[in-house]
Amino acid sequence: MTFRAILDEVENNLKKILSDLSAAEVNFTVEPAKPGFGDVSSNISFLLAKQLKKSPKDIAEMISQKYQELPKTLVLKSEPHPSGYVNFLANWDKLNQLILSESNLPEFGSVDLGKNSTIVVEHTSVNPNKALHIGHVRNIIIGDTVSRILRKANYNVNVLNYIDDSGLQVADIIVGFKHFGFDQEPPDGKKFDHYCGDDVYVKTTEKYEQDSNLEEIRKNILKELEDGDSEIAQFGDKITRRVLSNQLETCWNLSVSYNCLNFESQIIRSGLWSKIFEKLKEMNLVEFENEGKNQGCWVIRGEGKEEDKVIVRSNGTATYIAKDIPYAAWKLGLLEDPFHYSKYEKEQPFSKLLWQTTLSNGEDSQNFSGEKVITVIDSRQARLQNIITSLMGKFKSVPDAYVHLGYESVTLSSDTAKTLGLETDGKQAQMSGRKGLYVNADSVYDLLKKKTIEETKTRHPEMSDNEINQIAHNVAVGTLRYEMIKQDLDKIIAFDLGKSLSLEGDTAPYIQYTHARASRILEKTQQTPSIDVDFSLLKEKPELDLVKTIGLFDLNVRDAAKNLSPKVISRYCHDLAVAFNSFYEKSKVLDLGDENLEKSRLCLVNSFKITIERALDLLGIVAPERM
Repeated sequence: MTFRAILDEVENNLKKILSDLSAAEVNFTVEPAKPGFGDVSSNISFLLAKQLKKSPKDIAEMISQKYQELPKTLVLKSEPHPSGYVNFLANWDKLNQLILSESNLPEFGSVDLGKNSTIVVEHTSVNPNKALHIGHVRNIIIGDTVSRILRKANYNVNVLNYIDDSGLQVADIIVGFKHFGFDQEPPDGKKFDHYCGDDVYVKTTEKYEQDSNLEEIRKNILKELEDGDSEIAQFGDKITRRVLSNQLETCWNLSVSYNCLNFESQIIRSGLWSKIFEKLKEMNLVEFENEGKNQGCWVIRGEGKEEDKVIVRSNGTATYIAKDIPYAAWKLGLLEDPFHYSKYEKEQPFSKLLWQTTLSNGEDSQNFSGEKVITVIDSRQARLQNIITSLMGKFKSVPDAYVHLGYESVTLSSDTAKTLGLETDGKQAQMSGRKGLYVNADSVYDLLKKKTIEETKTRHPEMSDNEINQIAHNVAVGTLRYEMIKQDLDKIIAFDLGKSLSLEGDTAPYIQYTHARASRILEKTQQTPSIDVDFSLLKEKPELDLVKTIGLFDLNVRDAAKNLSPKVISRYCHDLAVAFNSFYEKSKVLDLGDENLEKSRLCLVNSFKITIERALDLLGIVAPERM
């Protein structure tokens, strides 16, 4: 329960007071207090003012007095605040013991929001025609972090990656290979996904402006891609799987993993669309247009001022949304699964089995659907996702069964863009894969790692190359992941290499360095940290602030899971690091001349170390022992 225990105690006692007052039930809050408001505070007085016809201040005084008469375990006393809040001071001797003891348990920080229900998180879903760029990384890290948080909240999470292997961008690189003679082997030292994106894709799309006949060629290739037996479809499968393999290497390097890869080409050929189209007609969710600009088409009516959305053209061909609707229904388990499954040909790190869909005979049957689906897609796709969300809510009769988790784009600061070779005229760099104006994720990782190696060698010349490399990898991955999730999802990120590597401020290296500082303290002592200590000796403000912050871990997990907000955990990690550094600066731990106090403080340091490791793990960030 940790700090939740004192919140529950206060809430239960306040409900008893309400009952004694014969007051109508009110939805008051009990929260960890802001500075100057004790340890816990409640707004109950404000909500009772109208009902009791008294001022919040007078009600706070009355409630505080009544509270003092009730049995208390974790609350030392209650106090009215002049503003009208009721404040509660903790019995820290008991709360210290509760929080620091529980922090050593394996389940510390876990909450049971999910009740072991199954939820699908789909993320990444990058066209397999190029390398992942820094903009894609935000999607990938958001999806992976949300998945980790939901597991901590007791959801059974299926993580899917949708492979659009039959769309326009794939057709473009096939045009390049088949009609412009691009070699199928990249230049020495260049990954195949980089080669396809930087060379084949960009240079091919440039030619569309010069040759109008290419549009017809691309259209024919798109048709052939939908026919799995055609030579073009087989060639496309070979190329896209090779690009996908490189993309997955990038994801795995960033500590991201999946349960299943779902291929669009197989969804098209599976027959799912015809089944869902009949359901749409039966439920009157689509209408046939007999006149107007959409004559002969099947449409989904727009809501409010939105235009109607065509899903089947007058020539009988389905639009791109027609691919997404059956796939969404499949993820929710609303359609019979047409797929077989086989193990992906490369072994995924983290000892996590990776499956892929197939229409031919596969291995064991699998189930990757869920009672709820979260799809991580950037905010530019909001309208399409709203249509699918609405349709799935009607199919399942659960409005929030299908959730679009949107986010804004990533730009590069002018300094970072310049470092990576982009011309920006002193402005932030906006990225475009079609124009070749992007920085791939591998390059950003490599540069972060290089800078970290240089800094680590300067600080620790005694370290071996292997040790330095491992630290640099952990810091580079941590930096990239943290920068993608510390902002609100509706804010554009301006990624800056220099600032993100700082050992001060709201950065991953600052938090990782704080963990290394705690590790160093425990390394120096000759004692093994224990919870068999005198908890009453921890009474200084920096000590209690750190205990309290440790105790808030599960509350932050609950908040992050309920609101699908990775930022909540990144902010918690930073707050925890700040609390520890304040303790470190003001409270000596070793060589105190007081064995009992030293043991108590070592217990606190160890609890911090355990908690920050677990919190960082939810962000997919390793907590290094040394930096």
